[in-house]
Amino acid sequence: MALNNELKKRFKAIGHQLKPVVTISENGLSEGVLGELDRALNDHELIKIKLAITEREDRRALIDELCASSKAELVQVIGKMALIYRKAREQNRNLSNVVRYTV
Repeated sequence: MALNNELKKRFKAIGHQLKPVVTISENGLSEGVLGELDRALNDHELIKIKLAITEREDRRALIDELCASSKAELVQVIGKMALIYRKAREQNRNLSNVVRYTV
């Protein structure tokens, strides 16, 4: 599902209020990181990720790999932060950032 500009704008406004729930270091994507990422996307749908990687090209490659492996859509990248979205199979109204935050 490709995100349209209106939806991206809404998600960016919500993402401004979020704190990173997953941090990825120089070690890259391990099974543990992918498992936590999957859990966070199932619970929250829209999450912020912190990338503790110095090189811009390496960060971008990792974000692309991360989105492909988790089947998530990239909403925005600012510096070392990425905002990604994946629609939950069963939306939890108490946990979903898309539902909880209205802009």
